[in-house]
Amino acid sequence: MQPNTVELSFLSIFAFLTFFIFLIISKFFYKFNDSTLLDNDFAKPQAFHNEPISRSGGIASIISLFLFFGIYYLLFSNLPVDYILVCTTLFIIGFLDDIKMNISPNTRLILMVIFLIFFISFLPIEIKNVDLIFLNSWLENKVFSVFFVLLSFLFIINGANLIDGFNGLLTINLIIINSILLFVNLNNNHMEFSFFLTSQIIILISFLLFNFPKAKMFLGDSGSYLFGSLVALNIIITNNLNSNISSFFLCILLFYLFFEVFFSFFRKIYQNKSPVFPDDKHLHMLSFIQISKIFGPDKSNYTNSITINLVYCILVLPSIYFAENTLVCKYWFFSLIFIYTLIYGRLYRLTEKKIDI
Repeated sequence: MQPNTVELSFLSIFAFLTFFIFLIISKFFYKFNDSTLLDNDFAKPQAFHNEPISRSGGIASIISLFLFFGIYYLLFSNLPVDYILVCTTLFIIGFLDDIKMNISPNTRLILMVIFLIFFISFLPIEIKNVDLIFLNSWLENKVFSVFFVLLSFLFIINGANLIDGFNGLLTINLIIINSILLFVNLNNNHMEFSFFLTSQIIILISFLLFNFPKAKMFLGDSGSYLFGSLVALNIIITNNLNSNISSFFLCILLFYLFFEVFFSFFRKIYQNKSPVFPDDKHLHMLSFIQISKIFGPDKSNYTNSITINLVYCILVLPSIYFAENTLVCKYWFFSLIFIYTLIYGRLYRLTEKKIDI
């Protein structure tokens, strides 16, 4: 995307407006101490704050996103219907929990599955090619294709919601992922989609200003579901647009979001726990305990986010140089799984004095 283009001018205006949307939403919800959007449940396993914080980040994000859709239509005379329908629906499902409606995790999961199956079946949402020959042939079957894409969405969306427990943890991770996707698409001259990715990075950075290092607002389930569905669509479209890029490279980018859910699911089953209910044994929670011993409770929240994302960058960024090499990316991806397991085991032993995974 060349400097001084109309698109760049619109992005500058969009960035300015997005910041003020977050500023206004942040100030507005702080006036209402009894707001249903206030997160004042300090007893839940994923709570690492000690004062009520508004879960209004999702509202500011979707307002900003729809503002961008308007700009996108003005520039390209087109609307990304798949993004609008999927993201809005997932936002609403998360928002029902943010306003403290009594919806169980199982019910939310069922709602996700129903709506996602519908959208995947009737919208042009498909994964066209992967780096496994046998899987490509299976993807030609409509039923299997819908099931495979559904699982991809569920892992990414629930992964985003799972790690959204510390200031900046999810947001920084998504900024890194979308920035790498932007780099890939710019290199392959997909300018229109790059414009779309840039807008999401702007929204994430705007939110980060109000969430990091000290939180003035949270994304809430609505925000994490929104951005989880966005990054899932971004990955699928990037995979379909850039056939020269290994699909295993995209798996590497999503490694933390994906494997945190995958690992936790089977860990909880092994520990005779419900895999859909939260606990306090996730990697980012165990690392927080250890970091608290060094930095103390006041600085550990955001320091934990920096540490995890720094390690993520060290493990993931070098793979950019081999993004077109399927064999290297495949081994890289499985090496990350091994490294994650080692790190988790070490942290678990330090906190529990025994390993039980």
